[in-house]
Amino acid sequence: MSQEQPRRLEDREMRDSVQYDDVFNVPGELASKTVAPQDADLMQSAETTAFGQTQRGGPAEVMRSATRINEPAGFFERRDFTDVARDKGVTITGTDVPGGRVITESVGGQVVGQSVQVASRQTAAPGAAQQGVISVGQALEATIQTAGVKPVDQSDAAAVREAEIRVTGSNVVIQGGYAASAQSAAAYNSGMIRDEDKIKLKDVLAGASAALPFKLVTREDAEAVVNAERRNSPHLTTYPGGVASSMETAARLNENTNVRYTQ
Repeated sequence: MSQEQPRRLEDREMRDSVQYDDVFNVPGELASKTVAPQDADLMQSAETTAFGQTQRGGPAEVMRSATRINEPAGFFERRDFTDVARDKGVTITGTDVPGGRVITESVGGQVVGQSVQVASRQTAAPGAAQQGVISVGQALEATIQTAGVKPVDQSDAAAVREAEIRVTGSNVVIQGGYAASAQSAAAYNSGMIRDEDKIKLKDVLAGASAALPFKLVTREDAEAVVNAERRNSPHLTTYPGGVASSMETAARLNENTNVRYTQ
């Protein structure tokens, strides 16, 4: 999955400490928190438990690099946590999708990393909708598992619209379709102040796998959705675990599944 870093450590502006939004694309409360030593320890322990070892280039390694800057500067003692990690925890979860699993690593409920575990390759006859490949509808519905509680905004609506266009082949927004619902949700949410009052992705993407015609997610589909989401994001980024991220994961899994499919 796409996991953009809005500021690389070596390029970041001068600041007293390395914060989460320096090394991860995270919103909300976590973004302005300084990466703490015990946060990194928790993630390292979680990765070791889940995978048998710390993942090279994964969130634990990134967090450890940040604490190597923060600790000598005296921002933390060895035992310190951020309040977000302490109160909400560090988690690693797996979501089964056709062709493999999506592994999501989170701090305080915010996604800091995702990876794909590809299932064993399989072959199939041309022309059939295969169990080993992922459709656009399935990719949209999978977003509920990774970012379902995210309030819908214009970048989400644009991504959903592009995904629906890739299925239907038409630029016309279907009345009552997923693109129309996402656009309505984004417009409604723009007038709301509290997140709890806003319409979430899970509310607009439910049932997409059954409702949309089957179309295999291709690399071109994923790139189009990524570009749409970025163009409509105020930060010109995609949301971790969001619509574009799910499409990229689906395309990657499809490419790693040895299936010939005739659209």
